[in-house]
Amino acid sequence: MTLEQHAAGTAPPAIPRATPLRERWNRAGKRLHLRSEWRDLLEHRDLIRSLVHRDLTVRYKRSPLGVLWTLIHPLILMVIFTIIFSTIFRFEMRSFSIYFLSAFLAWNYFDQTVVQSMASLEWNGAMMKRIRVPQTVFAISTAIAGMINLGLSLIPLFIIMLVTGSNVPWTIVFLPVAAMIVGAFALGTAFALSALAVFFVDVREMYRAISPALMYLTPIIYPLEILPPQFLWMIKLNPLVYLVQLFRAPVYYQIIPTGLTILVASLCAAGALVIGWIVFRHLAPRFHSHL
Repeated sequence: MTLEQHAAGTAPPAIPRATPLRERWNRAGKRLHLRSEWRDLLEHRDLIRSLVHRDLTVRYKRSPLGVLWTLIHPLILMVIFTIIFSTIFRFEMRSFSIYFLSAFLAWNYFDQTVVQSMASLEWNGAMMKRIRVPQTVFAISTAIAGMINLGLSLIPLFIIMLVTGSNVPWTIVFLPVAAMIVGAFALGTAFALSALAVFFVDVREMYRAISPALMYLTPIIYPLEILPPQFLWMIKLNPLVYLVQLFRAPVYYQIIPTGLTILVASLCAAGALVIGWIVFRHLAPRFHSHL
């Protein structure tokens, strides 16, 4: 049986080798320790690779433009917001397109990872009932596939910078670090919400409802400086304020983010990852009865 068949559940299931103790832990509803979970993921790295490949190919399988939508979608929004804020509202800002894209790409990665992870457990419920796999592989594979899309989305951003006369700065070497921090925050959030969505379907609809509001509460299309001081402290409670700045600073302002920004963003990412993993592992033993 190929890895693709293993991931899609189209071939007769083959039970992976596992120690009796690990099987008893899962069936008895006990949580795996972090070291055991990490070892389990390493043993299933081929499955993760197969799931990433599936996510990247199936999403645009019937679309004539295919993966190009990864590039086109942010460009369409960039054009819309550029017209609205630069022409209609006459919002003065140097290279608004670069200002918008440098933060939106990070936000879009976070949003898409959370949305698709919440659906991934339901899509792969049949596989989990037939074979024993670490349930975290589905959120992890979604996050990795999203990271690849994020890398592809940077291509039109760099092209726009060159076309508009903005040199691509050396500070973009910080982007891999920024991507790792944003990825950890997205994965932690995906762990928590995808686990809750198994038991409460409304979690997915609630997130879709508040997602636009969350985007507008993040300084993606406007600078923090235009906000009234009495509301500024509330906006700064949003972790995404610091996370999108990790991308905007090296691309738009062409500087490495400040130490404080990196520290706050890293703490938010670490906190989300730990809390999300704890929530996921606490609820995972009961997934089978709800999927």
